[in-house]
Amino acid sequence: MNTTPAVIRVRDVMKTDFSTIDGIATVGDALKKMKSRKTSVLIVNKRDENDEYGMVTSGDIARHVLAKDRAPDRVNVFEIMLKPLISVSPDMDIRYCSRLFARYDLVRAPVIENNIIIGVVSPNSLVLDGLYRIIR
Repeated sequence: MNTTPAVIRVRDVMKTDFSTIDGIATVGDALKKMKSRKTSVLIVNKRDENDEYGMVTSGDIARHVLAKDRAPDRVNVFEIMLKPLISVSPDMDIRYCSRLFARYDLVRAPVIENNIIIGVVSPNSLVLDGLYRIIR
């Protein structure tokens, strides 16, 4: 009797609807985009092929702009973003991805295939979408 659990891949639970922004944009621009897209995370585009992706979250904005009483329209995204990012493969087992999130206290990770972001994964999608597939 084979009792091997079904493997659920990151590509099965990732969100393909994510928002990006350029690092040169202001935090004010980022806030407007976050509000209009109803998200708290933006992926920061690469400047060129030798660059890496970045990320800015509402938490970064709270910590580095709001708490320090800085003007959002006078701070650029590149000044507060997280870069480089820990990324995951779309073929990674969600159990390993979950361990990576726990070990590094991640809020999101880009899913990269052929050097291009094809989606974003979060702890919520791992648990709510991934575990749900296992229990049903």
